[in-house]
Amino acid sequence: MILITGAAGALGKLVVERLAGRDDVVIGTRSPEQVPAGFPVRRIDFDDPASLTDGFAGVDTLLLISAGYGEDDVVIARHGAAIEAAEKAEIGHIVYTSLSAAGDHLTYALAHRWTEHRLRGGTTAWTILRNGLYAELLAMLTLAVDGKITAPLGDGRLAAVAREDLADAAARVVTDAFSHAGRVYELVGEKAIGGADLAAALTQATGNAVSYEPGTLAQARESLAAFGLAPFQVPMLMSTFSSIANGFMAETGDDLRTLLGKAPRSALATITGSLSA
Repeated sequence: MILITGAAGALGKLVVERLAGRDDVVIGTRSPEQVPAGFPVRRIDFDDPASLTDGFAGVDTLLLISAGYGEDDVVIARHGAAIEAAEKAEIGHIVYTSLSAAGDHLTYALAHRWTEHRLRGGTTAWTILRNGLYAELLAMLTLAVDGKITAPLGDGRLAAVAREDLADAAARVVTDAFSHAGRVYELVGEKAIGGADLAAALTQATGNAVSYEPGTLAQARESLAAFGLAPFQVPMLMSTFSSIANGFMAETGDDLRTLLGKAPRSALATITGSLSA
């Protein structure tokens, strides 16, 4: 039996869609009203470790989608509870969606690395999918206003990856976990893109002139503060801007192509399609 956690999230929903028609998949979530129909649903709440005893019963392979929405201590507690419960339930394999190695400079990397370390020191077989930053996230961060993209990306570039491809990869691995045991996959894009690339692509896609005029980190921080974000979210986004601008997120790779057995989706096309919409 395969259990997919975080099935109400954007990535989890896509993974579940790819496993439609299988009779060995169970959805784990604390928001059952938000998950796709067609699969058995179990209440899985990492903030309520007691829910994991019954939730993990009879599971052979666990897709542990990172519960990264929170401060480090909160996320580490969630992941720690999940892994401990998986070990007690004698789950055979954990597939964990982590963060790409290039993301070590991001403020939210620590909880991912802690989780990887915990898996390596545990008693359950594991596979780590180090997901690059979503193309969809970059689309959100680079919205053009009055024909200008002002995100503080400087001359930096990002090896962004389409969320759809990461879902495809996760579905492939979790349904054949044994052959991926002990592997760490760097699932980043094959072409790094920058602000000027986005502006040119949007100009072509929409027929309206879009320019790239990067602002400063201070200006971005001030703008973000106006959105009423949680205290931990602003540093997360600021570190994302800064890491891209300073060249830490541009490294490309071919692990995604290897897992998919084909070329990944164009991150630039994914972004422009999202922004055009």
